[in-house]
Amino acid sequence: MIQRAAPASTCWLTARVDFRIERGAVARLVIDRVAKRNALTRAMWEALPELLAELAGDDEVKVLLVTGEGPSFSAGADIRELISGDDPADPMAELRAFNLRAQAALREFPKPTIAVVRGHCIGGGLEIAVNCDFRFAARDASFGVTPARIGVVYPPAAIKVLLDLVGPATTKYLLFSGDLLTAERAEAKGLVDQVADDPMAAAEAFADTLVSRSQLTIRSAKESVNALLAGHTGDAAADVDRGTQLVQLEVRTAVRRPLRHEFGDVDAMRHLEDHRQLEANAP
Repeated sequence: MIQRAAPASTCWLTARVDFRIERGAVARLVIDRVAKRNALTRAMWEALPELLAELAGDDEVKVLLVTGEGPSFSAGADIRELISGDDPADPMAELRAFNLRAQAALREFPKPTIAVVRGHCIGGGLEIAVNCDFRFAARDASFGVTPARIGVVYPPAAIKVLLDLVGPATTKYLLFSGDLLTAERAEAKGLVDQVADDPMAAAEAFADTLVSRSQLTIRSAKESVNALLAGHTGDAAADVDRGTQLVQLEVRTAVRRPLRHEFGDVDAMRHLEDHRQLEANAP
């Protein structure tokens, strides 16, 4: 039985930075600043890498759901902080540094991440969502980046993540216009993976599937996809050797702990033997 995130009353709270963590095999990271529509502060960006590192080191956690408390995922950055930095020549320098480190920490989180979006997902909120592996949205969700409305310049590193996800045309549309996309249109553009009446229930069902799959395979696949997106093609021979080692490790693990999902305990080793025969007979 898959362990759900603990109820809010028993979870570890980090009210100082307006995040709440609910632990379990399917854990939750909740943006909890409802009075400000979950607008993201400098302190929140600064704290996020450490929170993610702690969750990454928790062996119980297999999947992380990222969501917002209340009716909005996040309305973006706290506008008051955009021009309040210490450097008069570039008042956003410190905030930008914290923001980019937080995005990288989420993108490189070693376990699957799913953004569960209701209401507004704008600016910094969208940055969090697109750095997750998947996005599940309510029908009332809306997505956008609004720098063109206030004269903010997005750094290339932040733009690249959006570009890799939706391509140049949609990226330019969002950045140039500042307009918002409905959930249905975002899904059509590839920004959203699934629109649902109850996105949390849909995300939890998908998370249950991921928990039941090989964690070794998932982690390796995520590392490979991220490396390819970063332009690291690697050495083909080394990749093949590493893949062989991972398969051997997975087989040894399965011998000690038979496969748990589609195959029952009795059928697990028969499935592995069938797989070996298929590999042996492959051209």
